[in-house]
Amino acid sequence: MLGIVYKSTGSWYTVKTDEGDIYECRIKGKFRMKGIKSTNPISVGDLVVFEVEQIGDETNGVISKIEDRKNYIIRKSVKLSKQTHIIAANIDQVFLLVTLKNPRTYTIFIDRFLATSEAYDIKTVLLFNKIDMYNEDELTEVKYLAALYREIGYTCIGISAKTGKNVDMVKDLMKEHTSMFAGHSGVGKSTLINSIAPELNLKTTEISDQHFQGQHTTTFAEMYDLNFGARIIDTPGIKGFGMVDMDKYEIGDYFPEFFRLKGNCKFNNCLHMDEPKCAVKAALDNDEVSWSRYRSYVQIVTGDEDTYRMDNYEEV
Repeated sequence: MLGIVYKSTGSWYTVKTDEGDIYECRIKGKFRMKGIKSTNPISVGDLVVFEVEQIGDETNGVISKIEDRKNYIIRKSVKLSKQTHIIAANIDQVFLLVTLKNPRTYTIFIDRFLATSEAYDIKTVLLFNKIDMYNEDELTEVKYLAALYREIGYTCIGISAKTGKNVDMVKDLMKEHTSMFAGHSGVGKSTLINSIAPELNLKTTEISDQHFQGQHTTTFAEMYDLNFGARIIDTPGIKGFGMVDMDKYEIGDYFPEFFRLKGNCKFNNCLHMDEPKCAVKAALDNDEVSWSRYRSYVQIVTGDEDTYRMDNYEEV
């Protein structure tokens, strides 16, 4: 039988067939031994082959195969640095929620996420949430960041999941697509999803007063079918975003504004670091490329992994 994984709890997987039947499935025997280095060899969104088994009064499934993935979002496992974690698979688009405070989303995190989504050809929309909470200076900063990423080519929307401002715009973009919602804990993913689909009634938690960071309200990734012809994948809050298996000579291709300029560099394999006649460095000197984006690029190329955890971010 074929089905799509709607929920993963680590050892059991909720799988839904085209007919709408739901089975709780486990992985077949030595499935984990087939060279999969991820902490989760099967992820939400995977199309899997499984067999139904009857044990006593219970009917469960045993997954024997994963069909080829269209794409996936992957990151380094924060706790197990030598392993990776697939957040979700077979995604049409990602909505990355960004907040200026409680918690703050820094550009290094945004840029790492965007580079990964570019690498796997996944459209990403930036949602600047909590705009109802910001003062005039903070709103100016939101407009600056939105303009920066719009100029690169990303769709940016200022929203308030709490008041519903511009939520309809997000909903329109979701129709007929499988969308993943991502961001730090506390940026308002569950609140936004509840605003879009109140029938889901996802659990939300107030921001921690002690650390001004979000509490983890989503423990496992889970996909939902919505009544307006869309699927949504809710994911646990991401504290850090470690890059995975990227050749340093290809990383610039995942920064669209750098990729557009690389043909003008003197060397075909220009790293945009110390090479002479580099078009990216020239654009940087002329303020045609963002310094924050370039700084993120350098940190990724040099493998400065000490910067990828939210605890260590110090500046935009």
